[in-house]
Amino acid sequence: MVPAALLLLGALTAVVAPRLLARADWPDREPVVALWVWQCVVAAVLVCCALSMTLSAAAAWQVVRGQLFASAPHGVMEAYPIGGTGPWAAATAVTLACAGAWSVAMLVREVLRARSRRRRRRAELLLRAPLLPGEQPTYGRLVVLEGERADAWWMSGATPGLVVTTGALRRLKGRQLDAVLAHEKGHARARHDWLLHCSSALADGFPQVPVFAAFRDEMHRLVELAADDMASRRHGRLTTALALVELNEDRGVFGSAPAGQAHVPQRVHRLLTPPDRLTPTRRLGLTATAALVPVVPVLVAFVPGLRALG
Repeated sequence: MVPAALLLLGALTAVVAPRLLARADWPDREPVVALWVWQCVVAAVLVCCALSMTLSAAAAWQVVRGQLFASAPHGVMEAYPIGGTGPWAAATAVTLACAGAWSVAMLVREVLRARSRRRRRRAELLLRAPLLPGEQPTYGRLVVLEGERADAWWMSGATPGLVVTTGALRRLKGRQLDAVLAHEKGHARARHDWLLHCSSALADGFPQVPVFAAFRDEMHRLVELAADDMASRRHGRLTTALALVELNEDRGVFGSAPAGQAHVPQRVHRLLTPPDRLTPTRRLGLTATAALVPVVPVLVAFVPGLRALG
């Protein structure tokens, strides 16, 4: 019954945790903590599936069982009964193994697509702004492109740097350009790209699983809030909010906002009216509690063995 209990626990976590997070009022106040909590929730779901697959395979095939319990103390193997499983153990193990392989394939596809987009944008950048004779690309290089549209983005890769258009330079005043640079560097320093890759891979690979779709949507939203906070701590909330307005004003996001940019007005409002942060004690408590969530399925899987040892 342990594999079934693990699957039930994973399904319960996938249903309950997103609803609790949606009702909470602190994720927008503490986006970094919210990012950690979401990662722990999804990790717990994946751990439940992985452990259920392993124990189901051990129940279905003696060779797997022998390898799994090869170094276990005496009596632990007998605590996990193998009889009476029927074809369900093998079917569960194969299904979960295929789901795991599909997840890895989706992640590889997402990473390859991101690298292809990055190479294409870098080639376009070199075409529009070629290096001068003898010039070498350096870390943090600022590249200015001629363009009427206000835009700025961080070019990741071996030699990352900030790309900004002349339209943005005409709009950004004072330390607003520094705030934009700090925002984009915040993304790169926290490796938000990997969070987006993993969440997109799970959501695209399993579109019928709501928790993965919610995970992707929240990752896209929370990484922007976290980067806003990184920029505002160095250059002030007003400067960061004004830079955000200047970069997006011509895109119509403050009127009938497109679906992809609907979060920009909320980000500006959050910067101008900063919510009260949680106390350090509560932040530490949330972080520690979230870290324990993936541990629960491990304990469930070890219950029969611990009883045998006890």
